[in-house]
Amino acid sequence: MAFSFSFHSWNFISFLFIIISFSLMTMESTVTQAASYGSVIQFRPSSWKLAHATFYGDETARETMGGACGYGNLFDSGYGTNTAALSTTLFNNGYACGSCFQMKCVNSKWCYKYSPSITVTATNLCPPNWAQDSNNGGWCNPPRSHFDLAKPAFMRFAQWKAGIVPVMYRRVPCAKPGGLRFKFQGNGYWLLVYVMNVAGGGDISKMWVRGSKTGQWISMSHNWGASYQAFAVLGGQSLSFRVQSYSTKEIITASYVAPSNWNTGMTYKSNVNFH
Repeated sequence: MAFSFSFHSWNFISFLFIIISFSLMTMESTVTQAASYGSVIQFRPSSWKLAHATFYGDETARETMGGACGYGNLFDSGYGTNTAALSTTLFNNGYACGSCFQMKCVNSKWCYKYSPSITVTATNLCPPNWAQDSNNGGWCNPPRSHFDLAKPAFMRFAQWKAGIVPVMYRRVPCAKPGGLRFKFQGNGYWLLVYVMNVAGGGDISKMWVRGSKTGQWISMSHNWGASYQAFAVLGGQSLSFRVQSYSTKEIITASYVAPSNWNTGMTYKSNVNFH
């Protein structure tokens, strides 16, 4: 019996092949950012890229405290001196806050022998300096990818007198002990929450809050840096949060993080985190 192969059947097989190929391409591009193991989504390192790094402040890292991400005292919030201010290109309007970067000094006489790598967390913005040329002082001017490190971090992979060194860098999973932390600011009608100690991708794209009395999830808007806000009356009830990772899109729920007598100025810890 002869096999009949019509034009229509060839069109269908071609269409099926295109759909399968597109699915595989989509899967491949997603896996470079995150991998799913059972019900756990794990952030994966990115590829290596070239940039430059400088430092600001002195060995005490006092000048790095605070910062555009809103983490306040970086020692109290657990970030220490392994921190970086990102150029506008990397900062991504604050959505990069909390991201972790591994880097090593390359192609400079000021690099330490054997090119030791360091890992830093993004806690601040390095703003453009348009009064200076992008290749001579305006290091953080767009479209440059640049890291302005805390001086102790810089001194771990290069001699400080270099001032600026070329680096190879990549995004890596953030290794943070314990769960997400929520620092409250605001008043009785406006709750501003800074999300800290974020593991996995380290970054946040969306947040929701739910009061034990209101019972409904309220979408919070992005304020700036690592802060999200809700214009609602939420006093006198315990609060839960839903948090979405910017990188992996995973959503986790931190239930009953704050007690009913919560106050602004306080930081509340959860027992959940990203991976």
